[in-house]
Amino acid sequence: MSPHDFSGKTAIVTGAAHGFGRAICQSLSAQGAHVWALDVVADELLQTAQLCKDGGGACEARVVDITSSEAVLALVAELVKVHGQVDILVNNAGGVLGQVGRPLETVTPQQWNDILAVNLTGAFYLCQAVAPAMKAARHGRIVNISSGAGLTVSLTGIQAYAAAKAGVISLTRQLCHELGEWGITVNCIAPGFVRSNANTERQWDAMGESARQALLKNIALKRLGTPLDIAHGVSFFASDEAGWVSGQTIAIDGGK
Repeated sequence: MSPHDFSGKTAIVTGAAHGFGRAICQSLSAQGAHVWALDVVADELLQTAQLCKDGGGACEARVVDITSSEAVLALVAELVKVHGQVDILVNNAGGVLGQVGRPLETVTPQQWNDILAVNLTGAFYLCQAVAPAMKAARHGRIVNISSGAGLTVSLTGIQAYAAAKAGVISLTRQLCHELGEWGITVNCIAPGFVRSNANTERQWDAMGESARQALLKNIALKRLGTPLDIAHGVSFFASDEAGWVSGQTIAIDGGK
């Protein structure tokens, strides 16, 4: 039996093509939610949808650029037309877009803005788009995925990434107070380092053995986490058990 029952619930998950997003889609769909999986990477996104269906769940794949307000509004309008409601929003999309750490004075405006757009602005657009339906239902669950980089310095060395992930945490607190009177909770997860996608694999490879051991030494549980560890946190925040939890950021990082 699943720990949570999301039967009859609809969920939007961004950044769903791989890593955390894929695990979250599989977890929510396995627990009964009808998941709408969003990403710009079409082939892997279709794989996510198929994995959900193979597990007995329902999942719609939609290629959507979340940095476009118009595209986000159109997607949410389509979902509401089909289901009549939006119950759960998971803002997971983000990443470093292939960028690497570089000295502050060499960062271009485009590099800065691109990172903020996918990690922070997209989350704002999704929250903005689902708010009317959630207010009308007087119920909703918004779960934002930040990063340990939003709580401390970023392993990537990318200034915009650290700033954007801190912004997600601040946005969570602000929207909690704005939306709470409609029964909408807004919470946040700050994952530690997890080998979950191509970018984190590159980071892991670039560290070298001594840096890897130092990273593990600083984790209380002495191991890296998995995407499923993050998905479990999302399931809790999306559940009825978390009905009186809002504005919170939980670090799922093995203990620091």
